[in-house]
Formats: sequence, structure tokens, C-alpha cells
Amino acid sequence: MAGNTFGQLFRMTTFGESHGPAIGVVLDGVPPNIELSEADIQAELDRRKPGQSSVTTPRKEEDKAEILSGLFEGKTTGAPLAILIRNTNQESKDYNHLKDIFRPGHADFTYTEKYGIRDYRGGGRSSGRETACRVAAGAVAKKILHSLGIRTVAYTKAVGTVQAQTIDLNAIEKNPVRTCDPVAAEKMIKLIEEAKAAGDSVGGIVEAVVQGCPAGLGDPVFDKLNARLAQALFSIATIKALEFGEGFGVSQMRGSENNDAFLQKNGTITTATNHAGGILGGISNGNDIILRVAVKPPSSISKRQTTVTAEGKDRELEVKGRHDPCLCPRIVPVIEAMINVTLLDCWLIQKSIQ
Repeated sequence: MAGNTFGQLFRMTTFGESHGPAIGVVLDGVPPNIELSEADIQAELDRRKPGQSSVTTPRKEEDKAEILSGLFEGKTTGAPLAILIRNTNQESKDYNHLKDIFRPGHADFTYTEKYGIRDYRGGGRSSGRETACRVAAGAVAKKILHSLGIRTVAYTKAVGTVQAQTIDLNAIEKNPVRTCDPVAAEKMIKLIEEAKAAGDSVGGIVEAVVQGCPAGLGDPVFDKLNARLAQALFSIATIKALEFGEGFGVSQMRGSENNDAFLQKNGTITTATNHAGGILGGISNGNDIILRVAVKPPSSISKRQTTVTAEGKDRELEVKGRHDPCLCPRIVPVIEAMINVTLLDCWLIQKSIQ
């Protein structure tokens, strides 16, 4: 199976399945002498792990990070950094009845067509549980980027039709939907619980802002920063759309409205506005990088659906088990992780040519 490694100089390879003994990640290209501990990684994994609230899956996983290599006396050595996360609360029997049935919205059919075999226990390799590996990798990247003054913060901008009206970054970790608007949070929670009670699910929008990113990251022509970020974010199965800066809004603007005028401020060249979202010509321009992703409603719902078996026979399906009614709360740290992994890789590339 190809496609399990991401990055050029900072390379991330994830492994494992949802209902296997463990999942994990191997990081190659980690700079040496970086102070790092399992606690640094655990703090991020705790934000993503299941069972956090009534608006997430009730599956209980400690998601305890174990560093197996690449660390000595509390510092990275430059050798591959291997991080293991053991699966401890699988209930594979919940999936026995799905062995020969294709679940709508899932990768069951496409994996079968590609490989001629699939792990039907929670989706195997296609499961969202794999994203815990990315969060572990992102924790390492985050620590390095923070030392460079680069910080990424993501938050739920919308759940269904409920939109955040204010941005209070201090509110994000104080509500179960991880939104930036504490007033909208209650409405979002209600909408998610209503969908859950109906055996259904709901999608949303997550916005991310990168502060302190220097100008110069990203490489033309095919490795533009926005292209690299797009690959990183679209590799998350639940992401269905992405926009930078004004995004789709540029289709209704004129050039005179969309262009960011240059000016000098405190001896530094910057722009009066940030419609571009911090990236020009595929290269960071020193402004905040602003992007938004559309998060699909989870495909595993208990509401009755129609499908077929591997033999093409009609079936009605009600997916049982422990599933998220909305993915936004737990996808926020995954999005931050993929942005941080990408930025660190681009920073190392830029450093190598200067």
C-alpha cells in the first residue's frame, strides 16, 4: 500500500489499523537537540482522543503516546523518531455484520476495488483513527515551530447552519465543539444532539490561522505552499473543500477589491489587507495564513440507508456502534497538526537553500 508517507525533509510515515493492536508514526528528519517528552505529544493527543463529551464518539481510548526511538536524555537525536499508540478499546464484533456490506460514504467499496481485500473492522486503514498518528507528529512539529515564533490555531467556525459570529481564541478549549464563539457553542451543541437523536450526523466548517509565519516558505511551481497545505488537508478523509483568504468569495470581487496593496510599516514591507490569506504566488508573504475547510457529516449513522453487498444484492443498513455525530470538535487538532507538519517541512526546505 503506497501513500503512507508525507513530507520531503520532515517525513511522516503512519502505520496501523483502527482495530489492530496499535497505530503509530515514524518521523524522519527531526532536527537534533530539540527538547521533547511524551507529555508534549500527549497534550495534543488528549485534544483528539474519543470519549471527550456527548458530541463525540463514546469509544474510550487513552491514546497514550510511547516514544520508541530518536530520543535520548530528553532531546531528539536526529535519528528516526518512532511513536506508538496502542489500541485498547476495540469492539470488533460491532462490525461482523458489515463484512460483506458496503457502507454508504465509506471507503469499503473503493478499497475492495483497489486491493481485492479490506479490513471491515472500523474501516481498518481508512479509519479516522489513523489521524491520531498525525496529531502525534504535529505535536513534534508544533514544538519546533513555537521556538521559531510560528503558531497555528484552528477552531470550529460553523456546525451545520449555525455560524460563529465572534472570534475569541480563549474560548476554543472551553467548550466541547471547540468553537471560537461561546454563544454559538450552545446552539452548535444543540444541533449536534438533535442530529444524534435522529440517528443522523452533521458537518461543519473549521477555520485555521497561522501567526508568525515568515515570508518565503513554499516553492514554485508544483510545491506552492498552498498546494502543499491542500495536499496535507485533503489527505484527511473528512475534508471536502478548502479555501484560502477570501476563498470562493473572490469570484464575486473585482481585482481592485481583491488585491492587497503593499505598504511599509515599522520598516517592514507588508500589505494593507489580507485577502490572499498570507500566500502570494504559492509563497508565504509574512501575513497571517488564513484557511477554511468543509468537514463532511460522519458517514456512520444509525438512520436506515440502502446499500448493496459485495455480490450486488440489495440491503438496508443501520450502522451500529460508537461513532461521532459531528467530526468538527476532534478534527480541529488534526487540522492544526497537518498544517504544522507542512510548515515545518517547508521551513526546513527554505533553510536548506539560504
